[in-house]
Amino acid sequence: MAKNTTTMKVQQKDDAAEFFSTVLSEKNRETAQTSIPTGQPSEDKWLNGNFEGQLAVDVYQTEDDVVIQSTLAGVRVEDIDITVNNDMVTIRGMRRREQDVPTQQYFYQECYWGGFSRSIILPYDVKADKVAAKLKNGILTVILPKADKPRAKSIKVHEEPDEDE
Repeated sequence: MAKNTTTMKVQQKDDAAEFFSTVLSEKNRETAQTSIPTGQPSEDKWLNGNFEGQLAVDVYQTEDDVVIQSTLAGVRVEDIDITVNNDMVTIRGMRRREQDVPTQQYFYQECYWGGFSRSIILPYDVKADKVAAKLKNGILTVILPKADKPRAKSIKVHEEPDEDE
């Protein structure tokens, strides 16, 4: 029985290895079909100049503020634009290369360079004129003070007489 169990485990490992090998082969074949030889222009939409990368953010609240944080390593302060419009904050920017390296010189090219943006719907009304932002050690922090909570007001309904009477 132990020998039979061992044989089954070995077979399962072989089956798993074959499965992953097949998946990787398919992925490599797809990549080879869609990849562009080094130095050739790309036809993919996401590679053209109109693409903006989406900025990853953390959004949380304190008692008085809504806080947005994001990593912006390699971005200069003058390349960041933050706008508050009604209940939405938009953060835009540009990550610029420091040096121009020919594509064929790369072993890996995973970093995103170029424009990025992110719009966030706010869960609270904020005091747009009191918003503050800082960039420290590559971390952008935007502090949006919450507006005073609207006070509930009871409205008394008055009955008007019909004009026919």
